[in-house]
Amino acid sequence: MTRLVNDPAAFADEMTEGFVAAHADRVCAVPGGVVRATEAPAGQVAVVIGGGSGHYPAFAGLVGPGLADGAVLGNVFASPSAQQVHSVGRAAERGGGILLSYGNYAGDCLNFDAATERLQGNGIAVRTVRVTDDIASAPVAERHKRRGIAGDLVVFKIAGAAAAKGHDLDQVTALAQRANDLTRTIGVAFSGCTLPGASEPLFTVPEGRMAVGLGIHGEPGLEEVELPSADGLARILVEKLLAELPEGVTARGGRAAVLLNGLGTVKHEELFVTYRKVAQLLEEAGITAVGPEVGELCTSFDMAGVSLTLAWLDAELEELWLAPADSPAFRRGSVVSGPRRSLVTASEDVEEIAPTTDESREAAAVLVDLLNAVENTIDTNVDELGRIDAIAGDGDHGIGMQRGIRAAAAAGREAYAAGAGAGSVLTTAADAWADRAGGTSGALWGLALRRIGMRIGDIDVPDTITLAEALHAAREGITETGGAQIGDKTLVDVLIPLDETFSAAAVSGASGLEAAGAAAEAGEKAAEGTSHLIPKAGRARTHAERSLGTPDAGAVSLSLVARTVHTTLTQ
Repeated sequence: MTRLVNDPAAFADEMTEGFVAAHADRVCAVPGGVVRATEAPAGQVAVVIGGGSGHYPAFAGLVGPGLADGAVLGNVFASPSAQQVHSVGRAAERGGGILLSYGNYAGDCLNFDAATERLQGNGIAVRTVRVTDDIASAPVAERHKRRGIAGDLVVFKIAGAAAAKGHDLDQVTALAQRANDLTRTIGVAFSGCTLPGASEPLFTVPEGRMAVGLGIHGEPGLEEVELPSADGLARILVEKLLAELPEGVTARGGRAAVLLNGLGTVKHEELFVTYRKVAQLLEEAGITAVGPEVGELCTSFDMAGVSLTLAWLDAELEELWLAPADSPAFRRGSVVSGPRRSLVTASEDVEEIAPTTDESREAAAVLVDLLNAVENTIDTNVDELGRIDAIAGDGDHGIGMQRGIRAAAAAGREAYAAGAGAGSVLTTAADAWADRAGGTSGALWGLALRRIGMRIGDIDVPDTITLAEALHAAREGITETGGAQIGDKTLVDVLIPLDETFSAAAVSGASGLEAAGAAAEAGEKAAEGTSHLIPKAGRARTHAERSLGTPDAGAVSLSLVARTVHTTLTQ
């Protein structure tokens, strides 16, 4: 388990602070993550990587000359927010544009894409390469849906080396994409990991068994087999990777970067024993291992597990894979570093407080009370939300909700104290929620609150019809952006009944309090009803059968919020 913890919700921030203190010669802290401490040449492409915390040395440990120029660091097992990506991108950019590269997870895609639009709006050219090396996460026909795991090191390294060599943005992107297309990884686990502050692991594996096809966020394996010997494991991993060769690759006579990765508690000595057989098997197959790496490359807290990566190389990719690099966790050859950078962090645009009225200020006070009440509710239920999420997901939902609502409530209080009206209190809270929570959930909650705040405005006191319109705007924003539909076992299964019930009550002439009560009841029934659904969206989709009998964590959290709003208004 993760033993050295203060506040679990602050773990990622405190980890980053300590990392920067330990590697001040190589990295600098910026809002949202870290950037390299030395100057890159003007006009060089900036390679910006990122994802959730909990995978060191991915992602912060891979920042430096010859590798990444910046890393965006989300909460534990949660994608960084669009604000974080924008901030790190602005700090890392040197005039040659930005390549964003990250694992192919829904929250990362959502937030990095949103940041791309903002960066392009700042006049910065941006390209994206999503890492899709995990062969267990989707079939060959749907390879674009695969997630990124330890193979991301190869993609990041080749992109960073190409940028350092002076290639332009399109060339760096093409090389990184080629590296991704030629990279395959398979992982196994002997036990699950435990998130900071949690008392139980996200999943367990029976004694003497091994889970095959795990995810680095603690997603359980797709099958369990008898625990093999080290040689037996090497044979399983090599055979699975050689059974799926990239198009145009022939194993015999091929050359490949080889990564044997420990996921947390498998020690180097065990990895070397296993790699001994991996090397023999590759040699027997006529494959030359190029620049092999054995150690912790992409971890999952205290998970006991191993992954093997083969990245097939042509002459150009091999040169880039072997090129010098100097980062806190990955070093190769000798790098001539530039001068210490004089870091000036680009300031984010600050919205001015919109004109308001006394009536809207009164409504704003009510909204602040509601945010505070929701914060207390989430604090009370954070462990249970994490437990539910861990059944088929990664167990981070509770912590993500807690970080989001804490930030939203604090921002709402500050906005109200500064003189904001009702709409501005909510839009300010929305941005804070999305920024601090990260992940898909954080982005969608931020979007929902912003839509509601924009419809309410800062002038009039919203009547029941206006509130119904605001809730419907939130629904449209979430369904259009997230893509989930009713029946997919997501928060949408509660959001739609909430919206429809509130709207029907408003049209019938009910008061806002009566409509909120009816909507909360409908939401609770809908949340419980998700117990009988099979997930068709999000990370839980991969382990759909495991979630039968358990409600969706996002649906439960939304129903809790709806009930808290009604209860608070009745007091």
